[in-house]
Amino acid sequence: MTTAACAPTNHFELAARAMRHPLRESADPATLLQEIVRCATLAPNGHNAQPWMFELSPDQICIRPDFSRRTPIADPDDHHIWVSLGCATENLVIAAAALGKHADIEVGPHNIQVTFHRGPSAPSPLVEAIFQRQCTRADFDGQPLSNDVLKDLQRAADRGGVRLLFLTERTRIEGVIEYVTRANSAQMRDQAFISELKHWIRFDDHQAVSTGDGLATRSSGNPTSPPWIGGPFFNLFFREKSENDRYATQLRSSAAVAVFVGARSDPASWYEVGRAYEHFALTATALGIRTAFVNQPIEAPAVRSPFSRWLGIGSQRPDLVVRLGRGPQLPYSLRRPIAAVIG
Repeated sequence: MTTAACAPTNHFELAARAMRHPLRESADPATLLQEIVRCATLAPNGHNAQPWMFELSPDQICIRPDFSRRTPIADPDDHHIWVSLGCATENLVIAAAALGKHADIEVGPHNIQVTFHRGPSAPSPLVEAIFQRQCTRADFDGQPLSNDVLKDLQRAADRGGVRLLFLTERTRIEGVIEYVTRANSAQMRDQAFISELKHWIRFDDHQAVSTGDGLATRSSGNPTSPPWIGGPFFNLFFREKSENDRYATQLRSSAAVAVFVGARSDPASWYEVGRAYEHFALTATALGIRTAFVNQPIEAPAVRSPFSRWLGIGSQRPDLVVRLGRGPQLPYSLRRPIAAVIG
């Protein structure tokens, strides 16, 4: 394949390509910290709202939640924000170690303080996965994963009292479909939820690139259109049955469903879930496996408790529901400029 054939064809692809260039070293300490922050911002987060801010000082990064980017209907207790901060921290720690900066982490009630000390660089195959990982909305190939792969993924998620439940049997996946579609129906009948979701959709490339956040239609495999067209089309075609059918198809195409359960239901535990999930997702990416959230059963309050009982975890709260398998890459979602998240 020629170089020209691989070149990005539009502004969206150019922006995504620039954002995900490989890890770069620098002799300048400030530039090095900004590079570490760039890696942190490539972490998954709800609605691609990017609810984080970073404060830099010599050999330190303080990560704070940005509550101006809350999604209060889908995430009323800021659970997803703290999970996202855990994901960002995991990226940050792995990238920093590869650059010879080893991190000590202190999790407080309002922020995460990361203090670095110098040491030998610790390259990891997960560094490259930081730039390749994506939560894809594509169908997977439906093929099972080997026991060795499942064990590798189980080990990757082992931290902070986090439990990982793997559902691989077809009957169990059908059970997940029942809860996902039930919760999705509840959300789609809630006009406040629909309005919040629509607020974060970026219908065309210009809108996506100018904001650097949100759910770009290109990244979900849907056609782009100007907002004045996309908005009415969204209202016309975004329907409960078609969305439920889509989620059912995607889950049936998956090799497994992973459910993450934290030790407690509080921000510190949610943060640990985020770190565990991101290490899991990076490991999966390095193995050629894709992941995607299907979190409706934990977002819809009326469904969450029955889902917990069905999982066999009693009154514990399931924190993340993830489908996984092998499938195609879709266009990457965008991120805001580093200058916008440092302050």
